[in-house]
Amino acid sequence: MLNTRTTSARSAGGDAALWTVLAAATGYGFWDAGSASLTLDLVLPLAVLAVAVPWSRRRPGAAVVLVNGLCVMGLADASTPGNAHVLSLAALSCLLGARVAEARRPLLVLAGCAAVDLATCAVLRAQPVWWFYALTVLPAALLLPWLAGRHWRGRRQLVREGWRLARGLEERQHLVAERARLTERAEIAADMHDSLGHALSLVALRAGALELSPDLTDRDRADLADLRGTIADAVEQVRETVAVLQDPPGRDTGAGLPVNDTVEDLLSRAAASGVPVRWERRGASPPLSCLVERGMYRVVQEALTNATKHAPDCSISVRITHEPDRTRVSVVNAVPSAGGPAHAGAGPASGVGRGLIGLQERVTVLGGSLRTGSGSGGFHVTAVLPHRATTAARTGTPAPGPVTAPGRPAGIHGSASPTGTARRPDPGMAPDPIRAGDPDTAPGEVLPESAERLASVRSDARRRSALAFVAPVVAAVFFVPSAVYLAWQLTTSVLPPSRYDELTPGVPRTELALLLPARAYPYPPDHARSAPRPPGARCEFYRSGRDLLDEVDLYRLCWSGGTLLTKDTVPAGRP
Repeated sequence: MLNTRTTSARSAGGDAALWTVLAAATGYGFWDAGSASLTLDLVLPLAVLAVAVPWSRRRPGAAVVLVNGLCVMGLADASTPGNAHVLSLAALSCLLGARVAEARRPLLVLAGCAAVDLATCAVLRAQPVWWFYALTVLPAALLLPWLAGRHWRGRRQLVREGWRLARGLEERQHLVAERARLTERAEIAADMHDSLGHALSLVALRAGALELSPDLTDRDRADLADLRGTIADAVEQVRETVAVLQDPPGRDTGAGLPVNDTVEDLLSRAAASGVPVRWERRGASPPLSCLVERGMYRVVQEALTNATKHAPDCSISVRITHEPDRTRVSVVNAVPSAGGPAHAGAGPASGVGRGLIGLQERVTVLGGSLRTGSGSGGFHVTAVLPHRATTAARTGTPAPGPVTAPGRPAGIHGSASPTGTARRPDPGMAPDPIRAGDPDTAPGEVLPESAERLASVRSDARRRSALAFVAPVVAAVFFVPSAVYLAWQLTTSVLPPSRYDELTPGVPRTELALLLPARAYPYPPDHARSAPRPPGARCEFYRSGRDLLDEVDLYRLCWSGGTLLTKDTVPAGRP
C-alpha cells in the first residue's frame, strides 16, 4: 500500500513539473505575441495542457491529439502559424513513444494529426508559409520525438531485462549450491545402502550359519540369535537412514563402489561368507567403460544383497554374457519352499524398494534396460547394458526396451519404477546459453527461457532501430520534394523593388520582359484577389522579397492586351 502511494505521488510530481515547463513556454509565447487574446492564447492552452499531461500516462494518444489541436489554432492565425505549442506537441509525442510499446496505433495517431493539420490549411486556404509549416515543422514535432521516446523505452527495457537475468543467475547459483548439497547426501545414502547394507547382510548370513553348528551350546545359539537380530535391526536402521538422506529417484550417483573392485571380487567374498552362489561368464570380455562397469557391479551387488536378506538358504545363479555390442547380466535366486525353515527377514519387508528403484534409474541412464520379476527357476533380475554409455542416455533420452515392474515376491525385496522413464536433466544446474539461430544448436532443441527473452528484446530493439532509420527517410521522401517545390515557387516569383520602380504603365510586355520574374506568384491572399481592378484587365502578383518564413508585400501588375495598365502594392497583412 505504501509503495502504491509513493508511486502515485511520484507520478503526480512528474506531471506537475512537466505542466510547469510547458505552461512557462506557453506564457512566453503569449507575452511575445503582444496583442494576443488572453482567453484563446493563454487560458485555453493552459487548461488543455492541464488535461493532456495527466492523460499522457493513461491515454497518451489522446493527449497528443489535444495538443495538436492547439497547433491547429495557430494555423488559423492571420499573423503567423508558429506558436509555443509545438514544444508541448513534441514533449507529449516523446512520451507517447516512451509509454506505448506497439507502433501501429501511435503511427495512426501521428498520421491522423498530420492529416488534420493539412486539412485545416486546405479549408482555410492558407498562405504558402502556413503550408510549409504544416508540411515540415509539425510533422517533425510529431515523428522525431516519438522515435526518440521509443529509443528511450528500448534502452530501459534492455536494462530491466539485464537486471532480471542477473537476479535469475544469482538465484540459479543458490540452486546449484543446494543441488550440490543434496547430491552429497544422496551419495552418502547410496554408499550406506549399497556397501554397508551388503556387508551387514553377509554378516547376518554367517551368524545364521554358525547358529546351526552342532558344536555350540544352547547359550551360544541364543547369543548368535540375538546377534543376528541386532544385525537385522541395524540393516533396518540403515534403510530408514537412507530413506531420510536419499534424494528423489532419478539422480545418478556413483558412490559406494570400492576402488579396483570387480564383480569377481564381489562374488568371491559372497561365496567365502557362505552364500550359495555360483556364477559363469560367457563370451570374450570386451573393454567396458567405467560407467558400464560400475553399473554391472551395482546390478550384481543389489541382487545378492536382497537375495541373502530375504532368501538366505536358496541358491543364487549369476550369469554374465558378453555379446558383440552389449552385456547381459542375469541373477536368479530360488524362492524358498513353503515348508522351509523360517529366517529373519525371509519374507518381504515393508519399504519403498529404493535399491531397485535407484538400480533401474542407473541402468536406464546408461542406455540399458532392467527387468525384474518371478519366472521359471525363481526370481530374476536381468540387466542389459551397452558396452559404451550412449550420448542420448547421458542427456536423459529414454533408453529402448521395456522395464517390467516387480510383483514384490519373497525372493528380492523392493520394486522398480513401472514406467522406466530416464532421468531428467538436473533443473538446478544452469543451462548452457543458446542463441537463437546458433548453428551449433541441434534441430528441435528447446531454448532456455533467458535466451528466448533476450532474443525477443533484441528483435524489438532491431525493429525500433530500423523504424528510427526508415521513418525519417520516408518522411524526407514525402516532405522534402514538397518543401523544395514550394521554396522554388516562392523564390522564382520575386520582383525586386528596384525593378518594380522601373516598370512604367502603358509599356508593352515585350519591352518589360527582362524586368519581370520567370513566373507569377501563384498563392495571393483572398483580399488581394478580391481587390478592385481595371475593367477587362488580367492581374498578376509578384513577391517583393525572398523571405520564405515571413509574409512580404505583393506587387500587382494588371495587363490588357499585352500592355501594362496599372501597378500597385498589396500590403502583407490582411486589412
